[in-house]
Amino acid sequence: MFETIDADGHVQEPTEAIAERLPAALRDAAPRQAIDSSGRIRQIVGGEWMPYIPVPDSGSWDIPQGGHDPKRRLADMDRQKIAKSVLFPTFGLTFAGLTRLDVQIALCRAYDDWLAEFCSADPKRLVGVAVPPQADPRAALEETRRSVREYGYRGVMVRPNPINGRTLLHRDWTPLYEFLEAEGIPLCVHEGTTQHVPQSGNDRFEDFALRHVASHPHEEQLACLGLIMGGVLERHPGLRVVFLESGCGWLPHWLERMDDHAQSWGWAMPKLPLTPSEYFARQCVISCDPGERTLGSVVSLCGEEAVVFATDYPHPDAVAGDLVARIEERSELSERARAKILVENARRIFGFKA
Repeated sequence: MFETIDADGHVQEPTEAIAERLPAALRDAAPRQAIDSSGRIRQIVGGEWMPYIPVPDSGSWDIPQGGHDPKRRLADMDRQKIAKSVLFPTFGLTFAGLTRLDVQIALCRAYDDWLAEFCSADPKRLVGVAVPPQADPRAALEETRRSVREYGYRGVMVRPNPINGRTLLHRDWTPLYEFLEAEGIPLCVHEGTTQHVPQSGNDRFEDFALRHVASHPHEEQLACLGLIMGGVLERHPGLRVVFLESGCGWLPHWLERMDDHAQSWGWAMPKLPLTPSEYFARQCVISCDPGERTLGSVVSLCGEEAVVFATDYPHPDAVAGDLVARIEERSELSERARAKILVENARRIFGFKA
């Protein structure tokens, strides 16, 4: 039986399934698509029009049915020889930037409830990650605690962007980090080019593709910088962190740059007993794209323990074909390194039993 773990899969949450789990007065807050005054397809989430995201020339996205149907999802996992998929949202990537806190709280709760039903098709293979109302750290802790205790979720997703003026470095997140340490649950840092929160690229590019190139790695790098050099991982040595959907190629450069600055500018930052790269090695991993050319160099420079495998299924930028084989056939990776990337690192960071 195959053992590969997909550390970053997604669901495509159905509008009606979220709506029926919302309080009656907030049913209209359920995510949906509509045509705007310019004839463009856009998302409406929490009653707010989301910024426009271009669609392909065909006029729509070709989203596999496994995004919302767990039986089809499991069949697709079988074809890819994937044992477990850790599940993140699609519409839920927008929740953190919504204006009304009550709407954000209700949507997160409805999503987490629906995801539990989705995962119930095979709880050993479909692994839930909580989506908390990030605009309020206390509400985020409450929803994370509920999802972990009621549904056994194995992670909590946060956006790397500043939300309500708070970065992940802010001390208001201390209770959440303490809870995650105590429960052995990782903090899953996941960007999404939603354009309605502070985001790299939005201030200088009009074209969505350019914004997408910038936002994912830049925002993940800044979150990594704050968590490590800002002293969060020193204060919370049991906190595990997963950096997702940004490629892994930036990691060696960023660790080297942080190490250099910690040595050269240490007097201008919190005093840390370890180097930034040592904190990363102790507590963090990063996901790779299956066909990423720099993967061998990242493993060589940052170690076999640093990288986990991810598909991004069923999103349109996910690579088609035999995704696991793209790792298994990498001649520059040792057999041990391939096993670490495909199985063991994710097993360790998410706390899965062998």
